[in-house]
Amino acid sequence: MNRVLLTGRLTRDPEMRSLSSGKNVTNFSLATNEYRGGEERTEYHTVVTWDRLAEICGQYLGKGQLVALEGRLQTRRWEDDRKVKHYRTEVVASSVEMLSGRRKKDYAAEAAAEALETQAGVMGMDPVEGDEFGPLSAEDDIAETDEELVAV
Repeated sequence: MNRVLLTGRLTRDPEMRSLSSGKNVTNFSLATNEYRGGEERTEYHTVVTWDRLAEICGQYLGKGQLVALEGRLQTRRWEDDRKVKHYRTEVVASSVEMLSGRRKKDYAAEAAAEALETQAGVMGMDPVEGDEFGPLSAEDDIAETDEELVAV
């Protein structure tokens, strides 16, 4: 049985690309830790995802994020132009579960910004320009409030 279960952190952002066949593939590296005899040893694994899972990983995963994945080992062999044989062993993931919610805030902020941009477009406003009064800060609000108190 060829089955792999890993839990670790991404060492870099996933790289997604589309093949000429129309399939999507995403590659990323996963670091796992092993503790034996009071020592910590880190292993690095190359992970490959395909199709819809590749799209999801490319969109939602990022460097440092903790994930659990299930898949199988695959070793690719090829010979280059100089007749040198190369081997690469990868984990082909069939499922990936995000364990750290570190980037969920980023997704929510991005969705809110897109919604505001759409709403501004519907109202006929250019969301890039801003309004004619410029941005307000908390200090501006305090200054206005203090002036009102003094005037009374």
